[in-house]
Amino acid sequence: QVQLVESGGGLVQPGGSLRLACSDANSGRAFNSYTVGWFRQAPGKEREFVAAIRPLGESTFYEDSVRGRFTIARDKPNYTVYLQMNNLKPEDTAVYYCAGSGSRIIVSAVAMPRMYNYWGQGTQVTVSS
Repeated sequence: QVQLVESGGGLVQPGGSLRLACSDANSGRAFNSYTVGWFRQAPGKEREFVAAIRPLGESTFYEDSVRGRFTIARDKPNYTVYLQMNNLKPEDTAVYYCAGSGSRIIVSAVAMPRMYNYWGQGTQVTVSS
């Protein structure tokens, strides 16, 4: 059974950085074959796409507001996907979720939460002075 676990959230000042990590607590090796996405949900708002990466890391995808500030990457030897977040802004404040899909997702659907089978519990990111 896949159990995705996120870590790395916290409180940071505007302009600061955080690195989130996502891994499978139960069967780490299969994780490298998943498309992995990061989503976030702020209070009172719908869950929104942030970034995604293909299994081989050959393609990455970003929501427009984070492109150039956030970087998604795989650490294959450690079966982990990272989301490096730089130049954080107050509007980045949200619960961030890691999601995985064992099936290939077409480009036009990679930002759709329903395309992902597995979800973590989320980690809180708060950007405030």
